Amino acid sequence: MTAHPTASSLDVRARIGQLNQRLKGWEAVRWVDGRPRITDVLRAEVDRWGGIGAVYGVLRADPWSGVHWGNGIPPERSAEAYAAVQDHVVAHSDGGVPTLFVEEVPHGLQALGGTTVPVNLALGAAMDEQLVEELAAAVAAEVRARGTHVALVSGLDVLRDPRWGRSEECWSEDAALAAIMVAATVRGMQGGGPGPIDDRHVAVVAKHLAGQGAGIGGRNGSGAPIGRRELAEVHLPPALAAAREHVAGFMAAYNDVDGVPCCGNRDLLTTTIRDAWGWDGLVMADGTAVDRLRDVTPDPASAAALALRAGVDLSLWDEAYTHLDTALDRGLVSTEDLDRAVDRVLALKRRVGLLGTPEPAPAHVPTPGPVPPAEALERTTIALAERAAGRAVVALGGALPAITPDAVVAVVGPNADDVDALLGDYAPPRPPVDPGAATVRSALEARLGPARIRTARGSGLRHPLPGPDGLLAVRTALLGADVAVVVLGGSSRRAYDDGFEDNGAVSGPAPDTTNGEGVDLASIAVPEAQLDVLRAARESGLPVVAVVVDGRPRVLTEVLALADGVLVVPFAGPSGGRAVADVLFGAPAEGRLPATWPGADGVLPVAHDERLETARGYVDVTSRSTVTGAPGPGDGVDVRLAEGSDAVTAVRLLAGGTVTVPVTVRNRSDAPRRVSVPLWGRRREPGVRPRRRRLLALVTVDVPAGGTVDTAHALGLDALGTWDAGLRLGARPLELDCWTDDVLDPPGSTRTVRVTDGQESVRWVS
Repeated sequence: MTAHPTASSLDVRARIGQLNQRLKGWEAVRWVDGRPRITDVLRAEVDRWGGIGAVYGVLRADPWSGVHWGNGIPPERSAEAYAAVQDHVVAHSDGGVPTLFVEEVPHGLQALGGTTVPVNLALGAAMDEQLVEELAAAVAAEVRARGTHVALVSGLDVLRDPRWGRSEECWSEDAALAAIMVAATVRGMQGGGPGPIDDRHVAVVAKHLAGQGAGIGGRNGSGAPIGRRELAEVHLPPALAAAREHVAGFMAAYNDVDGVPCCGNRDLLTTTIRDAWGWDGLVMADGTAVDRLRDVTPDPASAAALALRAGVDLSLWDEAYTHLDTALDRGLVSTEDLDRAVDRVLALKRRVGLLGTPEPAPAHVPTPGPVPPAEALERTTIALAERAAGRAVVALGGALPAITPDAVVAVVGPNADDVDALLGDYAPPRPPVDPGAATVRSALEARLGPARIRTARGSGLRHPLPGPDGLLAVRTALLGADVAVVVLGGSSRRAYDDGFEDNGAVSGPAPDTTNGEGVDLASIAVPEAQLDVLRAARESGLPVVAVVVDGRPRVLTEVLALADGVLVVPFAGPSGGRAVADVLFGAPAEGRLPATWPGADGVLPVAHDERLETARGYVDVTSRSTVTGAPGPGDGVDVRLAEGSDAVTAVRLLAGGTVTVPVTVRNRSDAPRRVSVPLWGRRREPGVRPRRRRLLALVTVDVPAGGTVDTAHALGLDALGTWDAGLRLGARPLELDCWTDDVLDPPGSTRTVRVTDGQESVRWVS
């Protein structure tokens, strides 16, 4: 193996091979008679190009790949499968250049035995940056122990339209919250810093860049008809945060922004993220996204040239990059264009230790010890995932009815006893025996005993159930019960007989698939079939709790009217049922809504940070949204801006200066609490219409029982700066109102920060 290959050390054929990631890895190696065997598919690809840049999905297991527990690679033998592929690639490559192994890790490794953790929307509800970083580190250790080099990680999409089936992959509709969480994820998974990535961490390719969450009508991959300010203020902050953490790569999205496809957008992929931000990693195309440039180019060579010149270094399942030799011959791209991309691919291989010996880590980074055994890694990940699931439960409406130890509980609804409905999309098949999984029904049975639980589905997710399995079964279950727990919502369930698009998105979804890639909805109202189950519970006269398990915001207007209390549970992973049971038995619901839950279908799009307007709104809808998501009254926690006095703090924002906003957190309950404290603000910048509010900063504090903690939010350029026309952060004069209450209109207890000239001074006034 060449220790330090460069683009110039390879012939043109091999250079093009380094930019290709065409194979679906499960087709490159098969598990036969208890051992891995490479296939003719892999042999042909390596022979054609004298090497291969990366192989995607050797371990992927799901209905699209057709891989399951009966035919897939046993988790404990993942390294053998990778070794079989790598040995062949190195032996038959020009210069012996190894390949990168790339896997999907949107919320846990999508492979047999991979630990599934809460989806991003759930972690956004938890609003716990430290927990997200710890969970990301645990997932990374588990992934790298298998032998994976690169993890494809959702985190850049900002949820601007809940009709989009991939809403669950977003942290929030708030750019600042998404930026905080994606930065924590990159730190946790890569280990921090720009240097080598050790054998406990994994390189991250963050997806998707950019604006995919602003697709027209919530349709997956549709255009984002937004201006440069909207792109910069809402959709680029997560990417900038990831770039600052030295993320290894970005994935260019399917969509266009104002008509320019992201994979062909040089202004985005080169001028902004490389020239303006100084980021030097690798850009990968989304699956078949370069081939999709054929609608703006005359032929495959032109599509490949457009993407390469824009800044796409590595393709994914595309044919177009196999035509780069033709593009070179026709002068559509230069050798310098090709070499620049090849050297970025080789740089990533060097960073993960594939090419020679990586440079030693900086002295301040502790040298890691031996990697713990797989069982220990899995236990750590599961424990953190359960903590995260518990912090993601959001309480709305009134106080929850009490459930006593001798209560009889009717647990009804389509998601009452369905583990798959808790998992989200891009989840591997669950193991045949999964003792850690818990539905709402099984978690309540574990607490009260099976004899005290009555259950019935009552409906499907979209349609009624015929005969005795429908509402009749629900009414029977309600007889003799003391409390009704109605579990509604959606599911990203995939079946092995489903149809799939060429990129794995579901086509022709089954009746009980309502979320995930390829499952965009025209209506996000809770379906009538589910509401009928809730109405039956209400008519019984019992206290009613509605639990909405879903991966997208839903219209909850009628749910709130029919239930005494409502719990919103974004897909929380296989232990999500226990998180719900804990809250039903008195644990605090600590989550906040990470996005706006609309008041009616027709008000979309709606967001907490939309700009103030003079329009009076709709005449047929009294409330556009449900935005209350903070821990409710009576939970024992008060969060207030501390008493302040006039003070002048001289800062230079562009030099890293900050202004501090003090906050007091008081815990009146008799148990310690972990409290996430967001600071909201409304900025007034001359000549720019203000947004209703934005998240300025987030801090999480541990408060002892009966105790008080004084903390602070430090506001710097991210909160006080503005995006200029070059899509970079700058400083300008502004006035900023700050408050901690989870409301849209500033209450009386606001503080105002005035940036008098954008660079020299900030005045803090009470």
